[in-house]
Amino acid sequence: MGDSGGPAQPHGVHAGNGGERSPAMNQQLLLSAFLDALSWIMAITVVMTFFDRSVSESPFPFLMLVAVVGQLTGGIVSGLYRGKYRPLELEEAGAAAVTAAPVGLVLIVLEHFLISGKRGGQILVLATTLAVTLMLLHRFGQHLLIERDHRRSKANRIPIIVYGAGEGGYRAVQATAASKSSPYNVVALIDDDPAKRRLQIRGIRVEGTGADLARVARKHQAKAVLLALPSSGGEQLSELHDRIDGIGLQTLVMPAVQRLVGEGSTREFKLYRDEEILRRKVVDIDTQAISQLVGGSRVLVTGAGGSIGSELVRQLVEFGPDVLIALDHDDSLLHRVHSSVDVEHRSTIRSALADVRDPDRLDEVFCEWSPELVFHAAALKHVPALETSPGEGWKTNVLGSLNVLQACERHEVATVVNISTDKAADPVNVLGMTKRIAECLTSAAAERTGDQFVSVRFGNVIGSRGSAIETFEEQIAADGPVTVTHPDVTRYFMAVREAVRLTMQAAAIGKPCEALVLDMGEPVRVADVAHQLIESSGRRIEIEYIGLRPGEKMHEVLLGAGEKSERPYHPLIDHVAVPSLDLPSALDRCAAIEVSPLTIEGLRLIASSCETATMQDQHEANPTVGRRSS
Repeated sequence: MGDSGGPAQPHGVHAGNGGERSPAMNQQLLLSAFLDALSWIMAITVVMTFFDRSVSESPFPFLMLVAVVGQLTGGIVSGLYRGKYRPLELEEAGAAAVTAAPVGLVLIVLEHFLISGKRGGQILVLATTLAVTLMLLHRFGQHLLIERDHRRSKANRIPIIVYGAGEGGYRAVQATAASKSSPYNVVALIDDDPAKRRLQIRGIRVEGTGADLARVARKHQAKAVLLALPSSGGEQLSELHDRIDGIGLQTLVMPAVQRLVGEGSTREFKLYRDEEILRRKVVDIDTQAISQLVGGSRVLVTGAGGSIGSELVRQLVEFGPDVLIALDHDDSLLHRVHSSVDVEHRSTIRSALADVRDPDRLDEVFCEWSPELVFHAAALKHVPALETSPGEGWKTNVLGSLNVLQACERHEVATVVNISTDKAADPVNVLGMTKRIAECLTSAAAERTGDQFVSVRFGNVIGSRGSAIETFEEQIAADGPVTVTHPDVTRYFMAVREAVRLTMQAAAIGKPCEALVLDMGEPVRVADVAHQLIESSGRRIEIEYIGLRPGEKMHEVLLGAGEKSERPYHPLIDHVAVPSLDLPSALDRCAAIEVSPLTIEGLRLIASSCETATMQDQHEANPTVGRRSS
């Protein structure tokens, strides 16, 4: 169980100069080149036959060869056969005609010197005209065949409206139209820009703005709306979802919608529905206090290139921080997250290339920027990988977190939010144990400083890299099988915007030594999620049950056995007391029995110190808690 990416770029979406082309597009380019060369051969042959001349008559074989070589060379140089133009569209057909024209001129000039006085000029003028005509005809014929296939395949598809007629909308329409396996049929476009009112994409017209959505949906009997707004922030997307839900339509989203333009544009787009997976409406969290906290502040996000970290960056900049420092050890991810932010906010972001394992480098970053608010999202998070490499989990999730917390203490950061996981509640695996230790270290820092050092817990994030849903989508794209650990295994799921809003909310309402936990409703059977994604794909794919892997639970919990919660501020957010951990003492316990913290046994011993502290705290409040019944 983990997350997945996507397949190849669909036919019909061009890669541009120097861009990546799909195999389907390469095949189309080769076919066009072959048919264009054949057009010259046929044109010269037909015209010469009309003038009662032999094709073998000198120098016509030579001129035919020049025509073929000239057409192919000109097409490569102009980009016609390198994907510069979208295949089988008007612009590409025009480029083919423009490429053929100078080839014909060269032939006529050569003829003047080689065949003067033998009506060769007339032959070649007519041959050029016929060749261009044949090039246009074979493109038109291919286009008609493709459109016929599309019309036949659309009959049983779900009618949807695409919201956004920019680059994201164009690519969405192209992808759904070109894919024979897509379960969706785009029937109309909506865009809030009045200038795009009469715009058409592959014959699909913009029929109004967001205010016209209900009318357009009724007109076309649409069942869902696809949000194709790559530059929109989480707040706007949330508002659009509420509006769409209010008129009885489903909301479709594209994974990593911010990456629709750029690297992600070379992939086939996959559509999925958050609400169907969650089986509940995505919870909106009040962010009014966040604006007061973030506005004008110096904010730092660790792990800024990850799924949560990058979304944090995109949402935080909307609240007007003085500067936002995006910290990550991967320079490519930092570049990607910077490019995904709206142009108007990019000047606010500063990239800091650093590893949380390196305390000296962290200190340099903190000295340079003096952050007032820190979101700690850097972590190793995949259960199977950490079970085989527990030492790496210790170095990043524990020592890395400790490095961040100590840097925050030294530089007097007022508010720190440590991002945890539901696996930290009653932990049984390396991920859960390391994150539980990090929670307790965060509480220890809060006790020492008296400042707002808090943690947040949530379950699986839909659309995050390496998540179950991403993996399922990859497996579906490869025609399966889809692998699930157990038919009855359940997990809590949440949308990425929910996770990020909860994280920001924790900064505003959390108290020192607390973990904030979102009420995520009932857990969802992972097998049901797999069935939903398979059904949405329109394919017949088998599910293979592979058994629980080391460290995996059958069912996750949000609160540990000894934890009590309350909801003083938000009806769906639990506040849980987290005990502090004296790490040196815990390490001494390990040393006393010769157990390394780099091992699962050592991590379990240190994490148990946190649980002992929890039970002691509960016992002091209520002597009956934690006692076994006699």
